[in-house]
Amino acid sequence: MKLRRQAGRIGASAVVWSYAALIVLPTLWVLSNAFKYKIAIITGQVLATPTLDNFRELLFSRQSHFLWNLWNSAVVAVVSTAIVIVLATMAAFTLDRLRVPGWIRWAVLGWAILFQMLPTLTFVGSWYVMWAAAGLHGTYLAVILTHVVHNLPMGLFLMLSFMSALPNELFQAARMDGCTHAQTFWRIAFPLVRGGMIAATALIFIFSWSDFAIALALTSPRTMTAPVAISTFAQEYDIRYGEMAAGTLLSIVPAIVLILVGQRFIVRGLLAGAVK
Repeated sequence: MKLRRQAGRIGASAVVWSYAALIVLPTLWVLSNAFKYKIAIITGQVLATPTLDNFRELLFSRQSHFLWNLWNSAVVAVVSTAIVIVLATMAAFTLDRLRVPGWIRWAVLGWAILFQMLPTLTFVGSWYVMWAAAGLHGTYLAVILTHVVHNLPMGLFLMLSFMSALPNELFQAARMDGCTHAQTFWRIAFPLVRGGMIAATALIFIFSWSDFAIALALTSPRTMTAPVAISTFAQEYDIRYGEMAAGTLLSIVPAIVLILVGQRFIVRGLLAGAVK
C-alpha cells in the first residue's frame, strides 16, 4: 500500500514538473535572448556574451516607439479595468442582494457564460466594422470599451462569488437599521469585498494588458499596444529576435509586479465559494 502511494506521488510529481518545464524553459529561453547578440540567437548559443544593445535599440532608437506602446497598453488596461471592476461590483450586488426576478438573473449569467465560452476572434470582425462605421477605429475609446465588454463577464463572476459569500445577517441588520440599498452597498458590501476587488483587478488587468487579438484589429499606429508592437519585429525579410525578446521581458514586468503584490488576494479570489 505504501509503495503504491509513493509511486502515485512520484508519478504526480513527474507530471507536475514536466508541465512546469514545458512552460518555464521556453519562457526562460526567450527572455535570455533579450541579452544576446543576434548571431548568438540565430546560432542557438546557450551561453553567450551578454549585451544590452537590444534594450538600447528598443527604447532609444528613432525607429522604435516601444515606450509609447507601453504607455498605450497602460492607458487601455488601467481605464478598462477600473470600469469593469465598478460595473461588475455593482452588478454582483444587484443580482445577489436585491430582489431581482429570477429570469433576469439567469439571463444575465447565461449571457456572461455564453460570451465567455466563445473565442475572442468570433467578435473581432464585428467590432472592427462597428467602430469603423462610427468613425472611432484606432482610438483609445474603441479599444477601452471593447476590453470592457470582453472582460466584464469574468469580472461579474468573480465579484458575484465574493458577494454571495457574505453573511445574509449583515444585510438584514442593515435593512432593519433603516439603511437604503445604496447605504448597504457602501457601508456593508463594499468594505467586505475589497479583497475580492483586488483579486479581480489583478486578473482583469493582466488579461487586458496581454490582449493581442482586439488590439491588432482596433488600434492604429498611434494607439498600438505593446503586444502588437512586439509582433511588428517579425518583418518580411528580417526577424528582430533580440528586440522582440527585450520587448517581451519589459512587457511582462507590470503583470509580474501586480501578481506579487496581490498574490494572496488572487488565490482567495480563485477559491472563493469553493469552501463554505
